[in-house]
Amino acid sequence: MRFKFGLVSLLVSFLLLISLAFALPVTAASSQYVTKGNTTSKVVALTFDDGADGKNITKILQILNTNKIKSTFFITGKAAENHPQLIKMIVSQGHEIGNHSYYHPNFTKMTATQIKTELDKADAAIKKTAGKTTKPYFRAPFGSVNTATLLAVGNLGYTNTIGWTIDTVDWKGVSSSEITKKVVNNETPGMIVLMHTGEGAPGTPGALQTMINQLKAKGYTFVTVSQLLSTIPTKASSGQHVVKSGDTLTKISALYGVTVQQLTTANQLTNMNLIRVGQLLIIPTTNYTVKAGDILIKIAKAHNVTVQQLVDTNKLTNPNLLKIGQILKIPAKLAATTMNYKVKSGDTLYSIANKYGVKVQSIVTANKLASANVITVGQVLKIPTK
Repeated sequence: MRFKFGLVSLLVSFLLLISLAFALPVTAASSQYVTKGNTTSKVVALTFDDGADGKNITKILQILNTNKIKSTFFITGKAAENHPQLIKMIVSQGHEIGNHSYYHPNFTKMTATQIKTELDKADAAIKKTAGKTTKPYFRAPFGSVNTATLLAVGNLGYTNTIGWTIDTVDWKGVSSSEITKKVVNNETPGMIVLMHTGEGAPGTPGALQTMINQLKAKGYTFVTVSQLLSTIPTKASSGQHVVKSGDTLTKISALYGVTVQQLTTANQLTNMNLIRVGQLLIIPTTNYTVKAGDILIKIAKAHNVTVQQLVDTNKLTNPNLLKIGQILKIPAKLAATTMNYKVKSGDTLYSIANKYGVKVQSIVTANKLASANVITVGQVLKIPTK
């Protein structure tokens, strides 16, 4: 019996090893590219890139400490090796850190293997000094990223690639007043400001206090990158879409039945090829003039939307009361194939179907109901929208 049991165990182990050897690889999602927080709150993330010499770090930290502001520093591996004590100061004072590569190369010209070597080497150098990893934040040298870069970076655990809303170009040696003016005159809620710590940016320490004062006067508060990312919405209201991993404008336009150009114009996009995960896009509407004999359900069906969408978009208090000549905004069609509805007291399947402009049988089929006449208060129904 022991011999037979041993053979069985050996066989199971062998089969397990075979299955593991031929298991499909698991691929992580692409890194999320963020240039701005999706929020209407007046918050700003001040960020600093530390490339090599870190000459102004002490001055910058003093100003941030005086104003009780926490920021995010993107550090290269060379910087960590060149001035380890300054990196320790950054972390000990409660600021966030991110990976800015080791040598500061252009990541769009590198293979996935080269990117791994670069980021791993930088993270090891920074971790040795700061005692903590730079994950999950990465900032690409020169801001150069593409799809392949984001995939490679994401696979390494850097779930967020941080760009910027305002580039102060302080590294060009511009004056403190120019830096301040560029930030304050272009302020927008959720902005990420890019600055540098090295001697090539001598105007930054002088600009920082004035910038902080003027932004505070405008009602701004200061947050870290992680705090800013927590403001990104996960849900969209009618006429909006939250960008998800893998989304493109072409894909989104097809979902909502609008053109890429309409999306570009409605959202004032400067680059239709660059949208970021978490970004809230406005889905443009079209106008419809109510004619004699029109009812809301008829208009909804004609435009492939639901009655409830029309009610929400036009803020109608009485969906049964339309006027000839009234201008209705027609939202884009629903992207989702179903939406949920919680049954309320007095509801019937007919009233729910009428509300959303769908057939009773469609709801019965979608929910596998045994009877169209039996629904219960609190029951959650799937409402097919296509």
